[in-house]
Amino acid sequence: MRGCYKDGTLLVCRSFHVMKHLLPCLLTALLPWAASAEPARPYVNDKKAPENRQDLDAIQHALTQVLPGARSATVCIELGEGSGSGVIVSEDGLVLTAAHVASGVNKDLTVVLEDGRKLKAVSLGVVADTDAAMVRITEKEKFPYVELDRKDTTRLGDWVFALGHSGGFDKERGSVVRLGRLVRMAESTIQSDCTLIGGDSGGPLFNLQGQLIGIHSRVGVWMGIDMHVPIQVFIKNWDGLLKAEFIGEGPFVKKAEKGKGFLGLATEARSEGGLKVTKVGKDTPAAKADFKEDDVLLKLNGSELKTREQLQEALKEMAEGDPLEFEVLRADKPLTIKLKLGAR
Repeated sequence: MRGCYKDGTLLVCRSFHVMKHLLPCLLTALLPWAASAEPARPYVNDKKAPENRQDLDAIQHALTQVLPGARSATVCIELGEGSGSGVIVSEDGLVLTAAHVASGVNKDLTVVLEDGRKLKAVSLGVVADTDAAMVRITEKEKFPYVELDRKDTTRLGDWVFALGHSGGFDKERGSVVRLGRLVRMAESTIQSDCTLIGGDSGGPLFNLQGQLIGIHSRVGVWMGIDMHVPIQVFIKNWDGLLKAEFIGEGPFVKKAEKGKGFLGLATEARSEGGLKVTKVGKDTPAAKADFKEDDVLLKLNGSELKTREQLQEALKEMAEGDPLEFEVLRADKPLTIKLKLGAR
């Protein structure tokens, strides 16, 4: 072989200088793929409309690539007799939804996963004037989740898809997907022409890269155009949402009024201290927390209880959904009972 020589098992070629010049070119070509954390923007977003079969295939391919992951993180949220949708955004079970679905802070909710499992959850903070809310699944496990479009890369006219549990959870059907485009964008609201109905509220809106760009807010086929909360509203208020703060004022959810919380038990003072439970109302928060007649209430949220008036004054400063922790004596045995106030 011309220009080469053999030394034992090692073959050295004088043409190694060719590889020396090619290697930087190869690395330059490969490194952007390895280093880029952002998925590529589909070219069809920059067209007014699909022009041929290739464009339609590109949209279909992009959707089918990201849809399984998006559906696995989309959940149904149940509260009382109603339901809405939401989407998991962290491995430990943070869920984003609409404020009118969460209906307030510190609400006990049920989250239904794609496989039909029902898990306990609690609402955290809400942004009342833009319809944003955060929920936490309280049961511990690792959950599938989606990524947020933190860099706000989506543009007017982009192709998007919506998911939601239309009309409530249906395991056989699963969450419903609707494809459309962004037709209007504002600071606190974006609009798409995806067709949504009741039960979709709180569900996720994605770009074709599979990133979460919004949460369904005002939906309904009669509108023709559906409105979503931009993900930037959630990012802006993230810390307050995590701290279960009530941010803003209406119209999507009203702040619970102090003094409107309901416990559902009657007491009388004891000479030796504490309050004796004389009656527990049927189907009240006290009954559901398993209070019994003759229980003795020793402390409320760490403060000693000595008179009925003291308990009443404390409840006047609380609202529906506020948490209570009682130290109780039952048949001379101490126990702790936790509950949340209901609505009066």
